[in-house]
Amino acid sequence: MNATTDFGMIPPFEVLAPAEQRVPFVFNSPHSGRYYPPRFLAMSKLDPMAIRRSEDCFVDQLFAGVVSLGAPLLAANFPRAWLDANREPWELDPRMFHETLPGHANTRSARVVGGLGTIPRLVGEGQDIYSGKMPLAEAIGRIESVYKPYHTQLKQLLASTHARFGFAVLIDCHSMPASVRVPDGGIRPDFIVGDRFGVACAPALTHAAIEILSGMGYRVAHNKPYAGGFITEHYGRPAKGLHALQIEINRGLYMNEIAFERTAGFDQLVRNLNRFSADIMSVPDHELYGLPLAAE
Repeated sequence: MNATTDFGMIPPFEVLAPAEQRVPFVFNSPHSGRYYPPRFLAMSKLDPMAIRRSEDCFVDQLFAGVVSLGAPLLAANFPRAWLDANREPWELDPRMFHETLPGHANTRSARVVGGLGTIPRLVGEGQDIYSGKMPLAEAIGRIESVYKPYHTQLKQLLASTHARFGFAVLIDCHSMPASVRVPDGGIRPDFIVGDRFGVACAPALTHAAIEILSGMGYRVAHNKPYAGGFITEHYGRPAKGLHALQIEINRGLYMNEIAFERTAGFDQLVRNLNRFSADIMSVPDHELYGLPLAAE
């Protein structure tokens, strides 16, 4: 089964790229896809609004300004409820399928148990997507036709960036419900910066991101409750010159979560994220990544 046929003339994902990449940064928005294939909607028990509860609404648009700053942006058009690219390729829930899963499937991860595997079982506040089981071929089709090409594209962007600049920085862009609170602290953060507890990027990159956002007046949390998913963990290899940082944005800053509409704060947030992106790209390489100073 070729799942790309579900999208017709719409590509499952796309790269927004400058005429020339001028900075060693790659931005990624894997959860902002908002095209829901009719066949998928027919399979779901949810209405067209309820099924959007897991969507990182408008995040690709919030970060679109990075292209004019010289960085590429990879953005999904496929929705997270249909396929989650921020998971291992085979994090599958055996309860969702008629057939027995292959031996290489990861059926016991915390994400699978929580209903949020590569093919999600739930959206939003624990709402089941499907009324019954599906053929295993459905999952295989989505993974082979869309998940794997998506990650191939992301790997190519990072590899070409690394080859050109000597290192690469991945900024993985997400949003979170306005109700999210920091454990123990109880505050509602505007942003959460995640670096897999210090292993996905140079510490100075994390500190720079937090300082820039805090300097704009935002409440910023670090790794709690979101430290970064599969993408941050998988691609962050600082020892090899590959740095990955996840940015979570509070949806209350820019949208109505019930109507899925932008609010008056959207335009201001776009301006601030453009400023954040420009500022973090301009921090000297030797300060962030320990690279030698350029020769005079």
